Amino acid sequence: MVLRLYDTYSRTIRDFQPLNPSLVGLYTCGPTVYDYAHIGNLRTYIFEDILRRTLEFNGYTVRHVVNITDVGHLTSDADTGEDKMEKGSRRTGKTAWELAELYTEAFKSDMYQLNLLEPTVWCRATDHIQEQIDFIACIEKNGYTYPTSDGIYFDTSKLQDYGYLARLDIAGLQAGSRIELGEKRHITDFALWKYSPKDQQRQMEWDSPWGMGFPGWHIECSAMSTKYLGRFFDIHCGGEDHIPVHHTNEIAQSEACYGSRLANFWMHGYFLQLESERMSKSSGSFLRLQSLINRGYDPLTYRFFCMSAHYRVKLSFSWEGLEGARISLDRLRSAVYEWGMPGAVDNDYLGQFTNQINDDLNMPRALAVTWDLARSDLPPSVKKATLLEYDRVLGLRLGDWRPKDEIIPDDILEMVHQRQDARREKRWADADSLRQAIMTAGYEVEDTPTGPKVKARRVQVENP
Repeated sequence: MVLRLYDTYSRTIRDFQPLNPSLVGLYTCGPTVYDYAHIGNLRTYIFEDILRRTLEFNGYTVRHVVNITDVGHLTSDADTGEDKMEKGSRRTGKTAWELAELYTEAFKSDMYQLNLLEPTVWCRATDHIQEQIDFIACIEKNGYTYPTSDGIYFDTSKLQDYGYLARLDIAGLQAGSRIELGEKRHITDFALWKYSPKDQQRQMEWDSPWGMGFPGWHIECSAMSTKYLGRFFDIHCGGEDHIPVHHTNEIAQSEACYGSRLANFWMHGYFLQLESERMSKSSGSFLRLQSLINRGYDPLTYRFFCMSAHYRVKLSFSWEGLEGARISLDRLRSAVYEWGMPGAVDNDYLGQFTNQINDDLNMPRALAVTWDLARSDLPPSVKKATLLEYDRVLGLRLGDWRPKDEIIPDDILEMVHQRQDARREKRWADADSLRQAIMTAGYEVEDTPTGPKVKARRVQVENP
């Protein structure tokens, strides 16, 4: 039952051993708060939440740090274009500061609705400008920077293994480049500090040893992760799009300043696709969590949907797929509710579940074990107790779910009344016929000392 995780840096699944036996350091790249998060973004955060829950399920204490990018993320990864916060400010008519607050709170609301655990530390880029300046000064002191007319840049040619995380073909990139480098020396060089444009007033800018300006996108994560987790910590996560640029540059900065690759494990969640295309804000093809809620879906249905695929496999979103997840989750919730009070945990089934989550977070197979348990002949109290243990990782709030108060249709109530009359008059065939009609309509009658009780028929647990 050793926890094994896939490390993008080594391209292998490795046994996880914490650097500090008493505390696991986990850094997950947070949102750029110029717009709402879309469900593709949220898939990555669900994967990261399952990772944290799995670590805690294995007995580890986790120090989880999440950043808020509220400055410095330009519209192009090539350090061109404008700051996304400044652009979003024009789009909405709000100040960049107001925009950051609005979308930060919207992101936290999405987290709550998806039952994502609150991080140990939230850190905003704008609250850590001095740390970023100090980090750039360290890189400069070690000889890895050069100035241009628009900022201070990192010279990637001075790192022998630059791009190893993404296995970048640097020579091929240089030869095939059609991008105007301007004053950049190499196509992979990137901005550490950008000067404020002389012909306009920025809302977010700070003084520095290099002049008035703002930090580049990548420096914030290097500076804040080391501040809260140290120069070499356990796990750094993000989306697969972070591999070739953002995380590659984080590693470069840390190697230049401290001589470390920053994290022992680098882990990445893969894209959610909408009609075979990657979901993205820039293309306009994205759905918010609220879009699903507006269609009548519980947010936890989307969490359940995401667990149907391994985090390192692209997942295609469809309304049909989400509806299937809703039906399956409803079956599971109904079964857990009907099982009554929990009893003792079944250790065999608990071990089977643990084996799957510890196999690089294999949630599809963990769900298969869940359904095997639900369909088993174990006592209901044992099934419930065991499944509630699973839910420490699944995060579906199964123990809290209750069926909605039902309004029984008048025609069903009338059949119940007629059945009571038939029973009273000992017309047993008529009573049985009415019971069957009630069941065919989707309801069941329970005869009690105080009279009949009618409710929707219990959903049988079966293959999802």
